[in-house]
Amino acid sequence: MSSLRIDLAWLLMLAERMTPGDPQVTDWGALVAAVARHQAEIFDVPVYDSPHARAAALLQLLVNVPALERSNALFASAVAYAYLVASGLKVATSPEQVRDLARLVKSGEASVQDITHELRQWTV
Repeated sequence: MSSLRIDLAWLLMLAERMTPGDPQVTDWGALVAAVARHQAEIFDVPVYDSPHARAAALLQLLVNVPALERSNALFASAVAYAYLVASGLKVATSPEQVRDLARLVKSGEASVQDITHELRQWTV
């Protein structure tokens, strides 16, 4: 199964477009890690086997390893949303759902599987 591949330029474009005040990157490694994590494979088998799981892995990493000087939860949520849309999925969510998921991820209580389940609720 082929999957959408993101790169550093895509993440930077989203940061510029989706975060107020265009915060500066403070940890380039977090962005590089996000690019690598979403396409991780073990023996040619994807670690994250669906767009929802890849978006969840991106969201979890970018919330917990901040890349920007501010607005990291907003950025991470925007990346997950944009990844689902770019993967061809129809996304319908509310600001409250986005906020609640970002808070859950930030609490450290959500696994990638938990986040994946929540992101599936965003798609129709």
